Amino acid sequence: MSYEKELSEGELRIGTKQTTKAVEQGKAAKLFVAKDADPKITVKIVNLARKMGVEVMYVDSMKQLGKACGIEVGAAMVAIVNE
Repeated sequence: MSYEKELSEGELRIGTKQTTKAVEQGKAAKLFVAKDADPKITVKIVNLARKMGVEVMYVDSMKQLGKACGIEVGAAMVAIVNE
């Protein structure tokens, strides 16, 4: 399944703050991270996600990730949540 399809079908938390909160609360099922996002921002969340057993997928760009989520701007990271 392509990441675009997964993102269009799941409940999302978009952006660094919302994604971090979802991972910390154990609600994130999968994390998508843009390869061109600032590593200072993403490395902490990726490490936390791996520690929590959340699958991490990488997307080529913030622009592509934002578009896949249906927003007009780029997104550094997005989590699919189970609620």
